[in-house]
Amino acid sequence: MTISDIPPINAALNALATVLISAGYVFIKRGNKNAHRACMFTAGIVSAVFLVGYLTHKYLKGATLGPGEAVHTKFGGTGAIAVVYYTMLISHILLAISIAYLVPRTFAFAFKGDFVNHKRWAKFTFPIWYYVSVTGVLVYFFLYQWWPSN
Repeated sequence: MTISDIPPINAALNALATVLISAGYVFIKRGNKNAHRACMFTAGIVSAVFLVGYLTHKYLKGATLGPGEAVHTKFGGTGAIAVVYYTMLISHILLAISIAYLVPRTFAFAFKGDFVNHKRWAKFTFPIWYYVSVTGVLVYFFLYQWWPSN
C-alpha cells in the first residue's frame, strides 16, 4: 500500500457511510429500531475509520513534501467548475468539522436512552452528515478522477 492508495479507500468509506446512513434513515422511518441502530452505529465506525485514513494521508503527505509543496491536493479544473468545486469544498469542510461534534452527541443521547433528544438532534445531524458523506465522495472524484492537477 502506498500513500496514493489512501484517497480511493477514503472515498469508498465515505460512499459506504452514505449507504449506511441512508439505510438507517429508511429503517427508522419504517419503525425498525434494531436495523436503524445497526446501520447508524456501523456508519459511525466507518466514518471514524475514514477520519483516521484522512488524517493519516495528510500526515504522510506532509512528511514527504519537498520545498514549496502543499499538503492539500491541487484541483486541476478552471473557470466555472473551479467555482463549483471550491464552493462545495468549503461547505464540505465547515460541515465536516461540525459533524465531529454532532454525530457523537447524537449517538450519546441514543446510548443513554434519551430518544427525545436523540430524535431532536438527529433532525439536524442526519442531513449534515449525509451531505458531508456525499460531498466527500464528490471531492475525491473532482480531485482524482475528473479534474486531476497532473
